[in-house]
Amino acid sequence: MRLKSFNLTLGSQIFKACADESRLRILHLIFMNGEMCITDLEKILDFTQAKTSRHLIYLKNSGILSYKRYNHWVFYQIKDEVGDIIKQIFQFLRKDVQLQKDQQIYQTLSSNRELAANKLQIIEWQKNN
Repeated sequence: MRLKSFNLTLGSQIFKACADESRLRILHLIFMNGEMCITDLEKILDFTQAKTSRHLIYLKNSGILSYKRYNHWVFYQIKDEVGDIIKQIFQFLRKDVQLQKDQQIYQTLSSNRELAANKLQIIEWQKNN
């Protein structure tokens, strides 16, 4: 589902949510990688669990994020309805050094199979074999 109309209320919620650097870093990782688990975000961003959780709740309550549960992990993703505006925001920030560094850390941890998504794939593979 795509956003059919953009109104002042939704716009202010999105822009308030994006007014914080930590939330932008979280959103960027989720935007770039489809979905992210809180433990992975903590590891990549070097945030505490409380800080990460607080920002994810804010983003979820603002209507930007949804989530899915897999076993004991919760994976957050950007809602389809707001995907276009989030994409536009990150078009302007695509050359930001901090956001690029965060993505590089993600790629390193992912290639080393240290992320929850990697562990979830192993669990699913073990169940099916």
